[in-house]
Amino acid sequence: MPRIVLVTGMAGAGRTTALRALEDVGFEAVDNPPIDLLDSLLQPSDESRRHLAIGIDCRAHAFDSQGLNRRLDELLRDGSGHVRVLFLDCEEEILRRRFTETRRRHPLAQDRRVTDGIAEERILMAPLRERADLVIDTSQLAPGDLRKIVVGHFAETAGERLTVSVMSFAYRNGLPREADLVFDVRFLANPHYVDALRPRTGKDPAVRAYVEADPNYQVLIGGLDSVLKPLLPAYQSEGKSYLTIAFGCTGGRHRSIVVAEAFAASLRAAGWPVLLHHRDTPDANVPSDVNERDEPLVGEPSGREGL
Repeated sequence: MPRIVLVTGMAGAGRTTALRALEDVGFEAVDNPPIDLLDSLLQPSDESRRHLAIGIDCRAHAFDSQGLNRRLDELLRDGSGHVRVLFLDCEEEILRRRFTETRRRHPLAQDRRVTDGIAEERILMAPLRERADLVIDTSQLAPGDLRKIVVGHFAETAGERLTVSVMSFAYRNGLPREADLVFDVRFLANPHYVDALRPRTGKDPAVRAYVEADPNYQVLIGGLDSVLKPLLPAYQSEGKSYLTIAFGCTGGRHRSIVVAEAFAASLRAAGWPVLLHHRDTPDANVPSDVNERDEPLVGEPSGREGL
C-alpha cells in the first residue's frame, strides 16, 4: 500500500519546503487540492501508485479540520489507507515577522492585522495538531534543517539504522521543541569566564581542551556511551527512524558544542547515521550546501529567527 503523508500546519511555517523534501525522497506531492477531491486522494486504489504527500491548510476552500479528522479516523478503522499527519508549527511572533517582511497578507486576515489571522488559524487548526503523528516547530529551523528532519522521518529506511540528530543549544533561547532527549551540560567548566576563550566556540581546540579537562566531562561521555548508545537499537526496533538528542548550556557556544561534537563523533564511529547542528551558534555549523541555509522557506514567507 502506498504511504500517504498529510502535510498541514500554520501558514508560513514551511509546508511547501516540507512537501518538496518529500518529493526528493519519492513522494508525489499535491498542494492544497480541492476538498471534494481529497477523499479520493486519501483512499488509494492502485497499489502500484507512488507514495503521496498532500499539502493542505486553511486556504483550501471549505476547509474543515474536524471533518478531515473524522475522515482520517474512518480510514484507520476500515484499514483502507495508511495516512500519517505532519503538522508544521511556529511561534506567533516569528510568523508575524515572516508575513511582515515579505509584505504578504495572512490568508485569514486579508483586511485585518496579521496577528488576528494567526490567532484565528491556530484555533481552526487545533484539532489537526492534536491528532498529528509528528509536530515540527520550525521557529528556529533553517530551510535545510527542516528538509533534513522531514527526510529523516519519512525516507524509506528499510534495512537501515535510524538517523540520530545531535544538536547543541542555549538554554537562554529556550528548549528545542523537536528534541526527544535533552541533556543539561551546564555543570561543566565554563570557558566563558576565560577571556582568551570567550570569543571562540566549542569547535576550537583550546576550548575543547578546557572543557575536557573537567573531570565531570569524562563521567558524562562515559555515561552517554555506556547507557544511551546501547538504547538506540531499542528505539529503532520500536519503529523510530529519527531521534533528536540535544545538549544545552547557558549560551550554546562552548560546552554544549564540545559535548555534541564528541558524542556525534562517537555515534559515527559506531556506525550510526548522524546529523549535527548547533542551533544557537551559526558560525559553528559547516553546512554541506551554504546556499541551502541562506534561502527562505521555499514558497513561504521568509525569516529564519534565531539562526
